[in-house]
Formats: sequence, C-alpha cells, structure tokens
Amino acid sequence: MSKEKELAALIKSLSTQLEELRLEVKHLSARTDEVPEEHLTVIAAAVAAYLGERGKANQPRFPTSRVWASNTRRAQHAHHPLYSR
Repeated sequence: MSKEKELAALIKSLSTQLEELRLEVKHLSARTDEVPEEHLTVIAAAVAAYLGERGKANQPRFPTSRVWASNTRRAQHAHHPLYSR
C-alpha cells in the first residue's frame, strides 16, 4: 500500500508542476506578441551566428537568354510592369 501512496503523491506532484509550467508558457506566449518581427529576426540571426551558421545573402539571378530579353523589352514598351507586388 505504501508504494501506491508514494505513486499517487508523485503523480499529484507532477500534475501540479505540469500545471505551473502550462501557466508559465501561457504567460510567456502572451508576451511574445509585443516583440516586433524584426527583433525576432535579429535575435534568430544572432543565435545562428553564435552557433556557427554562416549566413548567406542570395542575389536573384535572371536568365540571360534572348527570349527572356526580348519578352522583357516587349513588356517595357507596352508599359506593363515586369513584376507586381
């Protein structure tokens, strides 16, 4: 019987700790709404750099074929935007 009481007490203790952790996570998640996305991006980049990840800035590359150039010129002469946002 003492084993069952110990297990019941342990389960009750763990349940209490779990509920406390749930409340703390809920409180912290409510605070993250106040942090701007730019700050989160900077923090993530700093953590990645600290962990040794090298950042990459990829420049877009456009095709250099004659067909692409011809279509681009045609679109510019027709006053159509190349890219719409």
